[in-house]
Amino acid sequence: MKRSTLITFKTIAWLACLWPLSRLLWGAATNNLGADPTATITFATGLATLRILTLSLAITPLRRLSSRLGWLIKFRRLLGLFAFFYASLHLLTYIALYAGFDVNAMAADIAKRRYITAGVVAWLLLLPLVATSTNWAIRMLGGKRWSRLHTLVYAAAVCGVIHYWWQVKPGVLTPLTITVVLAVLLLARPIQTWMQRGRAHPA
Repeated sequence: MKRSTLITFKTIAWLACLWPLSRLLWGAATNNLGADPTATITFATGLATLRILTLSLAITPLRRLSSRLGWLIKFRRLLGLFAFFYASLHLLTYIALYAGFDVNAMAADIAKRRYITAGVVAWLLLLPLVATSTNWAIRMLGGKRWSRLHTLVYAAAVCGVIHYWWQVKPGVLTPLTITVVLAVLLLARPIQTWMQRGRAHPA
C-alpha cells in the first residue's frame, strides 16, 4: 500500500474514532445531551469502547483471509488505544458523576453491583495491554510473551459485553448485536487456525 493511501486511511480512522467524542462535546456545548446528560455520556462512551474494541479484534481474522489485507495490522494499535481511551472516559464518568469521587461508595458498588464489577475488570484487563503497546515493550517482552499477554483483550471484550448485558433492563436486547459479532470473532480465530493446520498437513 502506498504511503499516501495509508495516511489517508489513518486520517479516516482517527476521524471515525473521534466522532463519538465530538458528538458528546457538541451536545454539551449546545445543551443537547437529553434529559439525563450523565446517562447519555455513560452510554455513548461505553458503546464506543465496545465497538472500537470489536473492530480491533476483527483485524487478525481479516488478515488471515487474504495476504492483501496485511496492512490492517497498522490500525490495531490505534484502535486498541482509542478503545482504552473511551473505556477510561466511561469509567471516569462513573467515578466523577455517579460516585462523586467517593472511594467508599465506589468500593461498595464494585462489591454489590455485578455490572460495575464486570466493567472494572474489563478496564483492568485493558490496562496492561496499553502499558505494553509500544515497540519498546514488544522488544523487552519478546514477541511470544507479548502475544500471550495481549490475548487478554478477548477476556476484556467478553467482560465488557457482560457489563453491557447486566446493565440493561431484563428483556432489553440492545447488546445482542455486539454480542453476536464478538462471538463470531472469538470463533473465527480457532477455526482459521484449524483450517491452516489442515492445509499444512493434508490427509
